[in-house]
Amino acid sequence: MSNELVKKLKPDILLTIEKLSNKKFKLDPLAGKKYSKIVSVLSSSYKRHGFILERAILEQLKTNPNLVVWEDREFQVDQTADHIVDTIINDPESGLNAEIGYTGKGHRTLQVDVIVYNKKTKEISAYEIKRGNGLHDSGKRRSILRDILCVQVLLKSYAHSKGYKAKTAKSCIIFYYGARSIPKPFSFIREELNEHFGFEIVKPVEAVNKYFQKHLFKMLDN
Repeated sequence: MSNELVKKLKPDILLTIEKLSNKKFKLDPLAGKKYSKIVSVLSSSYKRHGFILERAILEQLKTNPNLVVWEDREFQVDQTADHIVDTIINDPESGLNAEIGYTGKGHRTLQVDVIVYNKKTKEISAYEIKRGNGLHDSGKRRSILRDILCVQVLLKSYAHSKGYKAKTAKSCIIFYYGARSIPKPFSFIREELNEHFGFEIVKPVEAVNKYFQKHLFKMLDN
């Protein structure tokens, strides 16, 4: 299973490594050419790893026949959703029972990294995925929470608009490496994913991470 996920993501990973290897960098007089490049490439690799992590989790979830899994890069948020979230953002758990209609026409859009409809439980869940290797500042935390809540209040109706009769809806964020900037019940970390989804997520995703790391280090050594 782990090898299958690596095989699927291999072209994207190798393309990422190629782009990193060709990255232009600014020479620092203290670090010199070798270490200036290492610092520059590693800095860029963190963001690119975030994209690989998103894709790995998405593709692994797709292997479960009980789940329908997709991403939505233009989830529509209308002004009504924003206004409702303004009233609940200081008591976010009250938003778990809030629900408004999804019109498909918003004044802004959000990228939802993973959307999962569970055919057995009839629950739809939306996930933003972050590496979670460091905590965000208070302003960023509030912005993240606002977006999670906007998706939450729209999500059940959104499912119906896609043809899924969702009974429940849940919007949350995965801080993969454990730095949880948003508290439960709106967040998960790596150690909670297998139990949350009810099947193996971490092992195949870690195989992808190790494959990326191996080729990244090989490129830096050269």
